[in-house]
Amino acid sequence: MRFLLYNIRYATGHGHSFHFPFPWAGYLRHSHSVLEQILAFINTVQPDIMGLVEVDGGSFRTKKLCQAEVIAREFGFYHVIETKYGSGSMVKRLPLLKTQGNAVLTRMPIVSHRFHYFDEGVKRLVIQVCTEKLTIFLVHLSLTYRNRQYQLERLYKLIREVDRPVILAGDFNALWGMRELELFLGATKLISANPERKPSFPSRAPKRELDFILHSPELRVTNFQIPPITFSDHAPLICDFDFC
Repeated sequence: MRFLLYNIRYATGHGHSFHFPFPWAGYLRHSHSVLEQILAFINTVQPDIMGLVEVDGGSFRTKKLCQAEVIAREFGFYHVIETKYGSGSMVKRLPLLKTQGNAVLTRMPIVSHRFHYFDEGVKRLVIQVCTEKLTIFLVHLSLTYRNRQYQLERLYKLIREVDRPVILAGDFNALWGMRELELFLGATKLISANPERKPSFPSRAPKRELDFILHSPELRVTNFQIPPITFSDHAPLICDFDFC
């Protein structure tokens, strides 16, 4: 089973051109050409499950097309997508930001799914997807250390209710590195698929380990890699699992 985690930055690109002619200008451009590159990359990876962070659900950048639906249709995947902000957030009233979300896509049928929301932070969404044999959680944690710790506490409570193998993945924004997660990993018994702590951000010259794939002991990692792909500011994570 191959898992791909990728913060695709709404397929808005990366590098110097992203900030031309003014800072963050890339967020205002159409995303079709970069999405085509991402689709070609995914085709080479042939994942069974994808956790995609920062997905455009249908703004002017995509000509109202949902990027998760485009990717799912291309590869024949089942998918769920949701806006990453809480239902009462003012952000959901803004035309561009209200379509910004996260998505889980899988070759296997989705038996059930739920959307949970943290009480802290701006990015509050937790996607929970259940297949026949596996539960996947996808997150995009807060940039604020204190909020991340509250969010990890909430994740612990969600994970302890699951009675099957678990993958927890996402952009954790762990600016202090793995040491932020030590207590969480000890409490949940989850294991990092990246024991060498290879960095994934920024993609052109990775220095920080912000993206994580964590798994329960019932899963065994047979391969892990972070390919040097620069279609986003984050590099993708690829992990192969077997059931123990």
